[in-house]
Amino acid sequence: MIQLSQEAKTIMTERFGKDTIIALATTENGIPYVRNVNAYYEDGAFYIITYARSNKIRQIEANPTAAIAGDWFTGHGTGVNLGAFRKEENQAIAEKLKKVFAQWINNGHTNLNDENTIILRVELTDGLLLSHGTRYVF
Repeated sequence: MIQLSQEAKTIMTERFGKDTIIALATTENGIPYVRNVNAYYEDGAFYIITYARSNKIRQIEANPTAAIAGDWFTGHGTGVNLGAFRKEENQAIAEKLKKVFAQWINNGHTNLNDENTIILRVELTDGLLLSHGTRYVF
């Protein structure tokens, strides 16, 4: 995982350590696909609740390299399917995600009991963060 300076860690957590809309890009047969997703950032990774049979997961399973863009940030990472939201190994992050995404998580669109509702982690490998005229490259 990437190493960030304390300043960069603080900025990333302030900007993305909550329910945040980011652009997530994947590829298939050399063609890029970009979509906006709700995400939560923690310790060098973005977490996304999604459907196991979605195009983004199919594309990540074929090529785990992904790109992310958010508020004055762009980066690359490796997509990892952590499996079912309810999986025992996911309990700690799932509880955080339930709190972070509380505004919409129980609106009927997401069935947390469905084994195909999964957690996608995008582990950052590099990035460019801009803040008040300062560039953080990692």
